[in-house]
Amino acid sequence: MRVNRILLSTALVVVALVIQVSVLARLHLPGAVPDLLLLTVLGLAMVYGHVGGALVGFGAGLLADLAPPADHAAGRYALVLCVVGYLAGLVRPENGRLKSASGPMAVVVAAALGSTLLYAGVGALVGDTAARHVGLPGLLFSAALYDLLLAPFVVPGVMWLARRSDNDPLTESASAAKAGDISSGWLSSGTGLRIGGQRGGLGALKARARTRSAKVGRIKGVKRL
Repeated sequence: MRVNRILLSTALVVVALVIQVSVLARLHLPGAVPDLLLLTVLGLAMVYGHVGGALVGFGAGLLADLAPPADHAAGRYALVLCVVGYLAGLVRPENGRLKSASGPMAVVVAAALGSTLLYAGVGALVGDTAARHVGLPGLLFSAALYDLLLAPFVVPGVMWLARRSDNDPLTESASAAKAGDISSGWLSSGTGLRIGGQRGGLGALKARARTRSAKVGRIKGVKRL
């Protein structure tokens, strides 16, 4: 990943985790807790693609596993967000731009349900049966509802910041210059002219034309004599 992507992803993940732990988790809403970290990973994955989404998801999940007051095995949520980030990156919109809200909202609902099921499944494998006592259907419904309500305020902003960080003026100017060199080489190979020195090429053509006209004039003069 690029340096600017790493810096932006780290900053957004840290801010999302702090807000989720210090604010959202203390609201004591029925069922699940609104997963701001999941929405941040989704927004970044739908711009960076499946590889970037998997890396961001793994890092964000591992940070959540280690940050207090985490009460589960380290790596559990990292696995969940890594899979979610990878799958969300596979369905990212073209050029990372949203054409409608229906697609991203469907991705949010699927990610909320899938992450809850995957988290509960991994917990069952390691002997954590807390989801059974709380009630898995209630967790699924509340997770999807909370994330869906929070997504319009998070996902578009995260995607906008991710696209903004990728717009490097130096890179764009270098690519434009490279494209100009390629087009110049393409034209010069077809015409035999040096596009970089158009004035010299035109001057040479004019000189050749004058020489030819002078020769023609001399030939005509000789014929007349």
